[in-house]
Amino acid sequence: MNEVLRRAMYDANLTDLDLSARLEVDPKTVRNWMHGRIPHRRTRDALTRLLGVDEDVIWPRSSGAEKIHPTEIAGVYPRRTSISSLNWLSFYEAAKSEIGILAYSALFLAEDARVVRLLTEKSRSVRIRIALGAPEGTNVVERGVEDEIGEAMAAKIRNSLALLRPLLIQDGVELRLHDTVLYNSMYRSDDQLLVNQHAYGIPAAQSPVFHYRQSDDSEMFDSYLTSFEAVWSRGQDRSGILTRLSRCRAVVVPSDG
Repeated sequence: MNEVLRRAMYDANLTDLDLSARLEVDPKTVRNWMHGRIPHRRTRDALTRLLGVDEDVIWPRSSGAEKIHPTEIAGVYPRRTSISSLNWLSFYEAAKSEIGILAYSALFLAEDARVVRLLTEKSRSVRIRIALGAPEGTNVVERGVEDEIGEAMAAKIRNSLALLRPLLIQDGVELRLHDTVLYNSMYRSDDQLLVNQHAYGIPAAQSPVFHYRQSDDSEMFDSYLTSFEAVWSRGQDRSGILTRLSRCRAVVVPSDG
């Protein structure tokens, strides 16, 4: 129990329900604060103003603690290849309402027949949104230059579209093609998010992946979702894409991007 916080609430004549209403958070979140969890910066600022107590009095080392281990970070992988195929299956198997994929090609997933079958089954009850790079897009070409694979990046996307055809024809699946600079790829399963960093000259498969879990007061998870929605809103919708898929045939292209 954070006795300083509890005392400050008592002195301010505010209950956990009062704070919940004024800060627009769940009462459970306030109780978590009382039991030691540290609110995010913007919430701490609002809370200390309400209580009339300096932040350092309630959380003497809050800044350092937040930097060391934000509660929404569930794990970090040094490279995407550190995540096994079974882990990807488990990740998506857990989804009950929302699956999202934002990448240039996501060919490593499209090449895994078990993942494609699982997602196809999930599409009957789960909303699935997939945003891949437009093969002819200028930013896809630029990413190919960065990875030193040239036109192979566009070929990888066409491979993915061909391999994902059984999934993409399902009614519960939405597909868009984007021409956006991606600073990371994102893979969502409900309240879990895997964010694959992009670094110049380094294939995505060899770049770090951060695993986030959404919480009542998460910030990073929500920021990435905002980015996902921004790219999604600018993407080309499904109209006309299935016609293009009918002309796609998979070819052998390395899937490390």
